[in-house]
Amino acid sequence: MKIHKILITGGAGYIGSVLTEVLLDRGFQVTVFDNLIYKQTSLLHLCNNKNFVFIKGDVTNKKELLPYIINHDIIIPLAAIVGAPACDANKDLATAINYTQVEFIVDNLRKDQKLIMPNTNSQYGSSKDIITEDSPFNPLSHYAVTKCKAEEYIMDWGNGICLRLATVFGTSPRMRTDLLVNDFVYKAMVQDCLVLFQSHFKRNYIHVRDIAYTFLHCIENYDKLNGEVFNVGLSNANLNKMELAETIKMYFPNLVIIENEFGKDIDNRNYIVSNDKLEATGWEPKYTIEDGIEELKSAYQMIITDNNKKYTNL
Repeated sequence: MKIHKILITGGAGYIGSVLTEVLLDRGFQVTVFDNLIYKQTSLLHLCNNKNFVFIKGDVTNKKELLPYIINHDIIIPLAAIVGAPACDANKDLATAINYTQVEFIVDNLRKDQKLIMPNTNSQYGSSKDIITEDSPFNPLSHYAVTKCKAEEYIMDWGNGICLRLATVFGTSPRMRTDLLVNDFVYKAMVQDCLVLFQSHFKRNYIHVRDIAYTFLHCIENYDKLNGEVFNVGLSNANLNKMELAETIKMYFPNLVIIENEFGKDIDNRNYIVSNDKLEATGWEPKYTIEDGIEELKSAYQMIITDNNKKYTNL
């Protein structure tokens, strides 16, 4: 039986360092191509695995990236400048990595190769209607614009799967505390206080390990799912910020929740997302919001005295 070779750009990041281990555990050969921009050592524990290869490289260097695109069966372009603040800080770099990298990969793929693209619910922006994969894009940030363009390029090519990921939570070897659930739990533990702006704004959520298993689901069912886009999130977790804060308070009884009615959040996303299409393929998540909160509460005891900037994308 052929062992598939998988290339993950940005594979040392928050999602990639979880996904890489999951794929290696399933017997795949995995090459991670990453420039380690955050000086992370999230893949050190995998270096003794003979099916793992790490290449320190920059996805904006096309000559450097090309041989790895050609020589792998499955490409997962995780390399990205993630989130509105980070993209706004350097829009040219965000465009080069979030869009131009994907364009270059697609232009150099053969039809027998497979492409699974991580995208984002951020493409939807804000909507009063329940969001499905047929809902129109309404990007509110440069980050969302770059992801919309990348997805459109892949779908026009006609060979690939795009995953519109909900807001991610949970622990990872390349930890991030700047994601909403992770951030709220961190503040609950460190400050005993949460200040909410636009507390009625809703989002959907998904555990980082469930994202890894979603990629695995796509690999195992590629022919059936090819050419499609899927929302990826917890159908029972379309929560507004107050609902999320109150759920966290169950684990931190002393937590004080304050609503600021006059301020605004930088991130103005507000939507309810349907994940029915992906669930109809046999996919189902393993982790709840509550699982994530318990996990984060335990993990933060290990990093709570460290420099929190180490665990963000800023």
